[in-house]
Amino acid sequence: MSAVQPVWPGRPLPVGATWDGAGTNFSLFSRHATRVELCLFDVDGGGERRFDLAAGEGWHWHGYLPGSGPGQRYGYRVHGPWAPEQGHLFNPAKLLLDPYARAIDGAVRWDAARVFAYDATTLAADTQDSAPAMPRCIVVDTGFDWEGDERPRSPWNRTLIYELHVKGFTQQHPGVRPDLRGTYAGLASAAAVGHLRSLGVTAVELLPIQHSSDEEFLAARGLSNYWGYSSIGFLAPHARYAATGSAGEQVREFKGMVKALHRAGIEVILDVVYNHTAEGGPLGPSLSFRGIDNASYYRLDPHDPSRYVDFTGCGNTLDLRAPAVLRLVLDSLRLWVEEFHVDGFRFDLAPALAREADGFDARGGFLDAVHQDPVLSQVKLIAEPWDVGAGGYQVGGFPAPWAEWNDVFRDAVRDVWRGAGSVAALADAVAGSSRIFAPGGRGPSSSINLVTAHDGFTLADLVAYEQKRNEANQEGNADGTPVNRSWNCGVEGPTADPAILALRARQQRNLLATLLLAQGVPMLVAGDELGRTQGGNNNAWCQDNETSWLDWDIDAAGRDLLAFTRRLIALRQAHPVFRRTTFLDGHGHGHEERPPDAWWFRPDGQAFTVDDWHALPGVAIGLFLHGEKTRLVDERGQPQHDDSFLLLVNADAAASAFTLPREQLGREWAVELSTADPAVGAGAAAESHPPGDRVVLEGRSLLVLRCVR
Repeated sequence: MSAVQPVWPGRPLPVGATWDGAGTNFSLFSRHATRVELCLFDVDGGGERRFDLAAGEGWHWHGYLPGSGPGQRYGYRVHGPWAPEQGHLFNPAKLLLDPYARAIDGAVRWDAARVFAYDATTLAADTQDSAPAMPRCIVVDTGFDWEGDERPRSPWNRTLIYELHVKGFTQQHPGVRPDLRGTYAGLASAAAVGHLRSLGVTAVELLPIQHSSDEEFLAARGLSNYWGYSSIGFLAPHARYAATGSAGEQVREFKGMVKALHRAGIEVILDVVYNHTAEGGPLGPSLSFRGIDNASYYRLDPHDPSRYVDFTGCGNTLDLRAPAVLRLVLDSLRLWVEEFHVDGFRFDLAPALAREADGFDARGGFLDAVHQDPVLSQVKLIAEPWDVGAGGYQVGGFPAPWAEWNDVFRDAVRDVWRGAGSVAALADAVAGSSRIFAPGGRGPSSSINLVTAHDGFTLADLVAYEQKRNEANQEGNADGTPVNRSWNCGVEGPTADPAILALRARQQRNLLATLLLAQGVPMLVAGDELGRTQGGNNNAWCQDNETSWLDWDIDAAGRDLLAFTRRLIALRQAHPVFRRTTFLDGHGHGHEERPPDAWWFRPDGQAFTVDDWHALPGVAIGLFLHGEKTRLVDERGQPQHDDSFLLLVNADAAASAFTLPREQLGREWAVELSTADPAVGAGAAAESHPPGDRVVLEGRSLLVLRCVR
């Protein structure tokens, strides 16, 4: 395996492996390396050949190999100082993945050879060859026939996000071919797309599909990192979700999935993890960045460069203050938009990406770069607005045009329906969280509203468990959110008691109705519309099994919940009053000849007073939404008008009578939907009420009425 020079020196840019039809140019950034070897492998993964790359401008090491093309397997060995005290962990015995790899074949084999750069006893450089244990990068042909693919470009106020896991969504779907279940092709199947369309969602948000790696301790337990928040290949769709193969076929299959979803009018949003990598803390494996140039890619402790600054809770933090690292992230994002046609991103632990020397900076390098980028500034950008570092909670802190996961909405809505919330918190949440987003010059669509997410209890488990049941994760039930708050639903977990089951079903309808009729952008979690349970596991990140996969064999209760969810979504999409682009102002008091856009009232039909807003305990409140004041325009710029609605909420356990407001708001109100009786408005005759009429709401229920004259 003597090193030889490539025929041509190649060029430093673009970074990565670029095939031009006659050969492949390889380029790798490493500021502190002294030598870089390109390692080529046969199709079976053996037969390693090494080539020295030339040192070039900007610390790029590059070379051009004529005749090398798609399907070629490769990796790198990088030479340099072994000086942990200076942050340098170069070790050419370790085969390394290309950070710009477009495809990766295989998984880390923890039992085959050491992928750790150090000797566990002496902490000196380990000399065992890691190649037998490492995946291989693949040179790919990026060509693809998009057949005139057009992005749906759903405006934010019409967007309804459906968070799903590519494998878990179809792994047990009886309508998907067995060989396609759990894959990109499975998600593109008629059965999968048909469910999404019938539900009425406009965008799928995919849990991480960038190439990731399992952790050694999970492998030892016989588990795997199912969620995939452990990225190691930012430009590579993970091959484990491909039905067609792992030697580059995953790239074409992913594109085919996007094309199929776009044809159905559904956008594709990727959950991306750029805040940390799969290499973990100081004693983690050397898979890519650590061995290529640890001091350049990661944020190191300035007082002890052998240690990492960790804002992520995962052992390391990528240093986006470094130009080469920032370029890697931006190049990756642009690739997914331009080459894969994705429509947006949800950024995991987003404040970690925007941290400068003094902490989170809304005008820092990463956010500024995205804002001025002609490609990235035009797609949907969603922040998970917190990390685990000091000052890491930044809900409301991101600039326009970013949207943010809104945990304030989540907590306010959950608290209300479990009987411990406040009318003020609920009102602000339902009105689009103006207290959070208006100060930054943003609108209701900045709020990604959620009551559940992949991380935590499912909707069904949320109202059925007060204690987590995470024993299957093999961490002594010490992982995940410590406890759930009481929902007063009686017996925990499975039960046959019809009264308890009925209450749980109603609470699920209450949460869904509040989510889907609130101003802002709703996010629904795959399976919540079916009554999916994880058996009380609120941290199923390592459960690649029936615990996490959707069970499509639903009972009557699941079918009823699905039908109710479809009705809610259809109601939202049909009526602009539920999806305004500006905040409700509600400055009027309901006495004017022309009512305000919104008006909050008590069960007695009178306006809320200052004291009423802060009354505890219990929540009983009405909201009038003026359809003539939606403040939306159609494609021609003409104002859109809508019906007016009343939303009546009774979160108390006891029934409550509401007096409908005076005639100025509407002269006749028809019941559109009831969480107490889902048959209302779905075939059952709808009641009609005049102003001043008393309407009784059962305990813990929500009623929607539409003005019919």
